[in-house]
Amino acid sequence: MTKPMLLLVEDDRALADLLIWHFEREGYEIVRTADGDEALVLAEERVPDLVILDWMIEGVSGIEVCRRLRRRESTAAVPIIMLTARGEESDRIRGLETGADDYVTKPFSPRELLARVGAVLRRVRPALAGEQLSYADLELDVNSHRVRRAGKPVQLGPTEFRLLRHLMENPGRVFSRERLLDSVWSHDSDIDARTVDVHVRRLRKALNEGGLPDLIRTVRSAGYSLDSAG
Repeated sequence: MTKPMLLLVEDDRALADLLIWHFEREGYEIVRTADGDEALVLAEERVPDLVILDWMIEGVSGIEVCRRLRRRESTAAVPIIMLTARGEESDRIRGLETGADDYVTKPFSPRELLARVGAVLRRVRPALAGEQLSYADLELDVNSHRVRRAGKPVQLGPTEFRLLRHLMENPGRVFSRERLLDSVWSHDSDIDARTVDVHVRRLRKALNEGGLPDLIRTVRSAGYSLDSAG
């Protein structure tokens, strides 16, 4: 199962360590930085599923990081929860108008933030919070490991199922072979990146049976994407 990846931008080391402990215990992957400039670089290198962003941080301010993430095509839709000691209504409005999806005022409990993160992900990224995934005429049931296309069952092997699930959790995003190896296969798997091509071909054959349109787009020199327009 793919872990939701959170980018935590917080310069209070004690608070950051506490949040990392709670979120990792709940199955999240956390990438942490205390610096606004580094946060922008990290978000470009690997687009997170959600950003937890402190207003007052080193380098570029949290509000400016939020603004820049919203301007970038790759991160424009990434949910952002802002953390701040600024509780005035005008500050909350400013944060939300800049593009934040939610706003948590310090002090807060880690359990409260966990609940807020879960609520935002259910709202904007239901694939990460639910068990039923859908895209175009594809349906995938996480619990029963069943896949249907255009209402008809699709028979997939375990690897093809994991590959399809990852693509359906991130529709439209292009993944390199190396990134797919990291996400779909275990990190210690002793396999070649070209193995991804073999499994993509198998997945395509199963999904396209009966002459249905191909939903997997091959991006030359970049990788693969689930894209109904491709």
